[in-house]
Amino acid sequence: MRILYAIQGTGNGHLSRARDVIPALLKHNVSLDLLVSGIQADIKLPYPVKYQLKGLSFIFGKKGGVDVWKTYYRANSMRLQKEIKSIPVEDYDLIINDFEPVTAWACKLKNIPCYSFSHQAAVLSTLAPKPKKKDRMGKWILNNYAPTSHQFGLHFKSYEPNIYTPIIRSDIRSATISKGEHYTVYLPSYSDEKLLKFLSKMKRVKWEVFSKHNTYEYFKKNIHIKPITNEAFVHSMATSKGILCGAGFETPAESLYMQKKLLVIPMKGQYEQQCNAAALADMGVPVIKSLKTKHLAKLQHWLNTETIVPVDYPDITDQIVTQLLETSLKTH
Repeated sequence: MRILYAIQGTGNGHLSRARDVIPALLKHNVSLDLLVSGIQADIKLPYPVKYQLKGLSFIFGKKGGVDVWKTYYRANSMRLQKEIKSIPVEDYDLIINDFEPVTAWACKLKNIPCYSFSHQAAVLSTLAPKPKKKDRMGKWILNNYAPTSHQFGLHFKSYEPNIYTPIIRSDIRSATISKGEHYTVYLPSYSDEKLLKFLSKMKRVKWEVFSKHNTYEYFKKNIHIKPITNEAFVHSMATSKGILCGAGFETPAESLYMQKKLLVIPMKGQYEQQCNAAALADMGVPVIKSLKTKHLAKLQHWLNTETIVPVDYPDITDQIVTQLLETSLKTH
């Protein structure tokens, strides 16, 4: 069986998950090609990538949201159309898609089945939690960014049969968990300056901030700014007192798995993160809207409490991959 596994390269979550999905696929003795599109990831796959494309990336801003102008400027619709036409999706027996727009649209235009294996597939489920404030444009973008014909979703809870609990990568499962004195921070849509100004108000708290906007390490007052590397980030989370991060999927899921107290700040104007925040709030995870002074009291309360949200995230990557392959064979 010839498989093309297409992975979104904006952020690190999709590629981190792929590091566990790829060996699970290879156990089935398949011919596997990898495609990555996007320009915002900090980690690399330890496997050869056949197609490396620019795709359509959401560019992180520095004020808590997506940089709409940079996203639009770098989209380059002519180049994107060329990439869509260049991928020979018809040469494969199965296309697996983790929120990757080039292969999704190539399959849609050629009427070829495309199997979504992503968090976004679960977020779109009618049974998954949604924010109280409706966002028609955000929902439309999520529906049309990488449209697929079959959905296998991942979420914080199994809201329906084709939605599975998170894939917790082996780096996290094998990490030695302890409770240190620092808090790990990953908020890539905020500038270092904004984070320093806000977090330094908590003078007695040690913060380890992983920066999307900086390539060197430095200290300022009670804050340690670090560039993002997989090993350093995993170690920081595993030895932390708690984790402050965006309302993405992988980092909150990993934090819950490690039984760390968690507080999330969803990105502004990012519908998926607003949905994630709603799901996490339902589970008992505190959410604040932004790094504004008015939210300091809620942050301080979180620092003073030790509430851990219990979860059960068994290692089911092989099971999901087997189910996906069997479903694809039945539908062909």
